[in-house]
Amino acid sequence: MTNTRRAAIAATIMTSALVLAACGGGSGGDSGGGGDLSGAVRIDGSSTVYPLTALAAEDFMAANPGVQVTVASSGTGGGFEKFCRGETDANDASRAIKDEEKAACEAAGITYGQLQVAVDALTVVVNKENTWATCLTVEELAKIWAPDSTVQNWSEVRAGFPDVPLALFGAGTDSGTFDYFTDAVNGEEGASRTDYTPTEDDNVTVQGVSGSPGGLGYFGFTYYEENADKLNAVAIDSGAGCVAPSVETAQDGSYTPLSRPLFIYPSVAALKQPQVKAFFDYYVANDAAIAEGALFIPLNEEQNAKLQSDYQALVSQAGS
Repeated sequence: MTNTRRAAIAATIMTSALVLAACGGGSGGDSGGGGDLSGAVRIDGSSTVYPLTALAAEDFMAANPGVQVTVASSGTGGGFEKFCRGETDANDASRAIKDEEKAACEAAGITYGQLQVAVDALTVVVNKENTWATCLTVEELAKIWAPDSTVQNWSEVRAGFPDVPLALFGAGTDSGTFDYFTDAVNGEEGASRTDYTPTEDDNVTVQGVSGSPGGLGYFGFTYYEENADKLNAVAIDSGAGCVAPSVETAQDGSYTPLSRPLFIYPSVAALKQPQVKAFFDYYVANDAAIAEGALFIPLNEEQNAKLQSDYQALVSQAGS
């Protein structure tokens, strides 16, 4: 995480800890036991969702020092491999679970729930010197990123664009961001040209694009917000005109096809453990504040109502 995000998370954790101490409970009165709990909660998965769950974990542990919540970020796909082997209690995901991952979990007897915890606007970014690509069509993105693409210069993307070599940066193949972007742009998960710089670390993309006049990359909206002084965000035209990524356009769905839901998948068996249930009680009850504190786009009212309903159904399943 960048220093900006770390500072924001630290400030939110400190504020929440003071509230917890004053109230004798968690934010909203639900700290998950007021410090009497013990045990471990193990979470892995998406590097995009990681800062959100990491903040929830730090905030929860401030009120429950006997619980150790570990959050790793091996990527959505890598996390599901561990989750479906029973090695973790929940998996962060920047895309929905795939059929083969469902099958792996089912074969291992692992049942789970899908909880949407935030919204993202997958953001295409270019170098600050790039004054021409203020808006790209989905077709132009596909022209650049298609598996058989031979485009090497901005002049090949659109007539009138300058003679500037392209330098491409993007998510690694284990990333849910890679899966989502390739599906939305190229029509198939995993369908992408391979001659780009792949990484699970969004800071590598920031450095690469900001250091290359012809640079182009993609990652979550909040990473763009943190680096708006170094990069320009590209508006996307999917047929209804150019729409820039923002909190509003991500929440109302007009930033298409690159607005996306972000998830966490808790195991039903894990929710039978008091410390795991208490953590998710806290996470779900305070999701909006956690999302804002971690610099994410929070759920709208309708989405939050569904989160609460989905979680209660999952808790009932764990208790049956």
